[in-house]
Amino acid sequence: MNQNFKNIVLIKFKTSPSSDSTWQLPPENLSLLKNEVHLWRQSLNIATDEVEQLANILAPDERERADRFRFSIHRQRFIVARATLRKILSSYLDLEPTKVQFQYSDRGKPSLIDNKIDFNISHSQDLAIYGFTKNRKIGIDLEYLRDMPDADNLAKRFFSANEYREIAVLQTIEKQQTFFKIWTAKEAYLKATGEGLIGLDDVEIVCTSQEVKIARIKQNYRAALNWYLSSFKIDRSYMAAIAVEWN
Repeated sequence: MNQNFKNIVLIKFKTSPSSDSTWQLPPENLSLLKNEVHLWRQSLNIATDEVEQLANILAPDERERADRFRFSIHRQRFIVARATLRKILSSYLDLEPTKVQFQYSDRGKPSLIDNKIDFNISHSQDLAIYGFTKNRKIGIDLEYLRDMPDADNLAKRFFSANEYREIAVLQTIEKQQTFFKIWTAKEAYLKATGEGLIGLDDVEIVCTSQEVKIARIKQNYRAALNWYLSSFKIDRSYMAAIAVEWN
């Protein structure tokens, strides 16, 4: 690991009790230190009455966005994910969830107004995850693991030549796992920078049995040294990655 990252503390929190001991319940007095990266997980599959209660803490523009979803399941997932974000941030900021104020980049990435906590959110199927840091760019991506019969074609289209060669020689199960490791790592970085998927070929990922790391950014190897990257599975059904600028 890069020398810059030896002191990074990655802490995983869960919003409700579960049997997964790798994620812990948060302390009563929640704080975020400079060298810490906090991850949170939230199930999006909750009772309907709970969803409606959560909808009450959303801002008017968030409720309008929720109402634009055609299917109720997608509306529910958005409400739970966004309201949970407000609740987590309110714990860090020590204020009511309804008082949390967002501003948005040109590409729609939310951030806090006049605050030094940086965050990102991703959700897939019935799960949402969140990442938080202080004064550093952060991006997180989550993908539900599924069959990818077109993994080779997608890798050839969207990945670098090196990444494609890495995917092409693998057998089916390992190929799919590696595809999602690389994909989530790329997306996490691009969400951190706010560039979006248009920059998929700008960041190259090296994926080995020991680690997943950013190899180069826009052909620049030194630029990659400024980025901490962690890749991990959740409940065997999801692949996730988090990227944090650390310079």
